[in-house]
This record gives sequence, structure tokens and C-alpha cells, in this order.
Amino acid sequence: MNIIFISPDNPAPWRKALRKHLPEADVFFCGSDDIGADFDASAMDYALVWKPEPGLLPSFPNLKGIFNLGAGVDALLLDQTLPRHIPLVRLVEPRLSSGMVEYVAHWVLHFHRDMHVYARQQRARDWVQHNNAAVATRRVGILGLGELGQSCAHALLMLGFENLSGWSRTAKQLPGVQSFAGDDGLKDFLKQAEILVCLLPLTVDTRGLINAETLALLPKGAFIINAGRGPLVVDDDLIAALESGHVEAAALDVFNTEPLPQDHPYWGMDNVFITPHIASLTTPMSSSAVIADALHDLEAGKTPANLVDFDQGY
Repeated sequence: MNIIFISPDNPAPWRKALRKHLPEADVFFCGSDDIGADFDASAMDYALVWKPEPGLLPSFPNLKGIFNLGAGVDALLLDQTLPRHIPLVRLVEPRLSSGMVEYVAHWVLHFHRDMHVYARQQRARDWVQHNNAAVATRRVGILGLGELGQSCAHALLMLGFENLSGWSRTAKQLPGVQSFAGDDGLKDFLKQAEILVCLLPLTVDTRGLINAETLALLPKGAFIINAGRGPLVVDDDLIAALESGHVEAAALDVFNTEPLPQDHPYWGMDNVFITPHIASLTTPMSSSAVIADALHDLEAGKTPANLVDFDQGY
């Protein structure tokens, strides 16, 4: 079995992890000494990729499966040359979920406990105490109830957030979480979300979903946490809402352009908290175990978990 690995990541930890979990495979790392004059692209059975150069994957004509080294496949799907007859599997693994849970819980608590206010007061050398809002009545809405959204909801319930809601394309039944679904449910969901957590994948339907119209539906003084995809947000509309005070503050991990340009207005806003796409990072050892299971399913003629539906976009 031959695997081509295409990613800007450091290959060393991936070599070790893949050797452990796929000892039967010969793994070739694109951009390394593995790809010599005698390299046979037609002999590659599987591709492990993260944002490969558009047009590259068709150069491996006999692939039986493509494995994305992250949960989001939007960058891959933008490549018009992507072979759509080949199974595409996205990465969903425990360490990715736990990283997202930590990130979301941190920022929900940060805004719930007015830490953004205390940070501003520290810079002004102001000693002012504020009453703590009740965790049981704080209304948190999770936009996207997939694997990551459900994990975050469970963690927030454990922290005592009893007024949890979630929105998804189709209704989900989660204990302790009020479910909204479809276009009809989106407005009602947004109207009650004091802290909005965005975890949706990027699709034709979700691009620009956070815009002037939807932001206006949020309660005045709402908070936004975006750890899904940058293009979910129309930047100019969010900036206007932040400047007007309708949105009090935002924590943003993903952006329309990454790295975030040096002259972007977000950098200079004291009610915007920026992290460089680190909410949930792929870990080679744990990811390789999940990839190995899915690859073995494909080899056995089974349908692997987290197979991408090209029509839905995730």
C-alpha cells in the first residue's frame, strides 16, 4: 500500500505516527527526498492532504481514497479538479474535539464573567467590580451541532449553562439543548443567543451567514465566538455591529484571509480578540489512528466514518 502525504506540516511527527498505525504502508512525503526521479505517482493508493495545490491531486490517477487532515474540507472542494469519484474522508478525532471544547469554553466563560471589561479596566488602571451574571440563565447559542458543536454543548452543560440552544440544518435531539433547525428556525435561534458560538462548516449556504441582517437579530450587547470558518462572517458587517455596540465583543480564530492582513481593522479593535486559527489543531499520533481505521474500512470495502457528502459540502 502506497500513501502520498501532502501538507506543509513538519513531516517528522507524521512519519513516526503513520509508521506506528499503518506499518504496512509505504508513505511518501511530497516536497521531501521521498519524491525522486523514480517516483511513480500512478502507484499511489491513498492521499493524506491539507490544502494541496489546486490541480495536484489528479496527478495521482489511481487513488482509492483521499483523507483530509482536518475537519473542514471547504478548501479542497474549491478545487475544480478534485476527483469527485474518489471517496473523500474528513478528519474527526478526539483531540480535535477536545481542543475545540477548550477554546469555546474559555471564551464563553471569558465573556460571561466580563473578562473583556476587566482587561479594558486594567489598561485604564480602573478598580471596579461588576456583579457576576448567573450561569444558569446565560443564553448561549451554538451555530452548528455537528460532532464539535455537540461536544461543546456537553461541556457547557457540565459547567452549569442551562439555557443552551443549538441550530443545525436538520433538528437534533440533545438532552439539555433546545434545538432549532432550518431556515425557519434560524431567526428565533439568533434572537435569544446572548453568546453566539459559530462552528458551522463552510458551504454555499453558510458563506456570509453572519451578516448585517442576522447580526441585527441578536440581543443588543451579544458576543460572538467564531471558530468555524472565516467566510461565515461578512467582516464589514461585524465591524459595524462591534462599533455600534450591538455586538459587545468578539473572539475570532478564523478569517476570510489568513494570515489576517496587517492592515485589517480587527487588529486595532479593543473589543476583538484574535487567535491565529489555533482553536483545534491536528495531532499526528491521534489523527493517524483515526485515519488508519478509516483507510482499513476502505480497503475492506466498507464505508468509513466521516465520509464527505459532496452535495452537502461536508
